[in-house]
Parts: sequence; C-alpha cells; structure tokens
Amino acid sequence: MQPNEIRAIVAEVLAEQSRLHKDSIDDVVLKTVVNLLTTFGFEEDERKELKKDFDHLRKWRISVESAQGLTVKVIVGTIVSGFLAAVWVGFKIALGK
Repeated sequence: MQPNEIRAIVAEVLAEQSRLHKDSIDDVVLKTVVNLLTTFGFEEDERKELKKDFDHLRKWRISVESAQGLTVKVIVGTIVSGFLAAVWVGFKIALGK
C-alpha cells in the first residue's frame, strides 16, 4: 500500500466516525429535550400548543413593557402640567393684586 492510499482510508474511516458521532449526539440531545419537556408535563405531541403559549407570553411581555414606558410618560406629564398650572395661577394672582 502506498502512503496516499493509507491516508485516503484513514480519512474515510475518520469521516464515518464523525458522522456516527454527530448522529448519536443529535439523538441524545433530542431525547434529553423530550424527557425534560415530559418532566414538566408537556407531551411530545403538544409542541404546537407549547409554541402558541410561548408566543402569547412574548406578546404579553411586550405589552407590559410598553405600558410601563407609557406610565412613566404619564407621570412626568402630570408633574409638568401641575407645575405649569401652579405657575399660571401664581402669575394670575400676582397680576390681580
């Protein structure tokens, strides 16, 4: 056998081992995820419902975050409006005397 032939055989064997190793890792990961979800009470055929639940939670979180931002704006606006109203009333009282 020539060194080139040996290298080609070794390369084929290593490539096959790599493919088998990757497939076994994928199987282990899939089984782990399925086992974890089953532990939390989710059956494998409920994946679509689970995705819908997570989508709904995301929409809820986004709406709460936007409401929090709006609340800060309303509070600041109320404080500024109150201050301007107090200045206006003070100005009218000062001119009235």
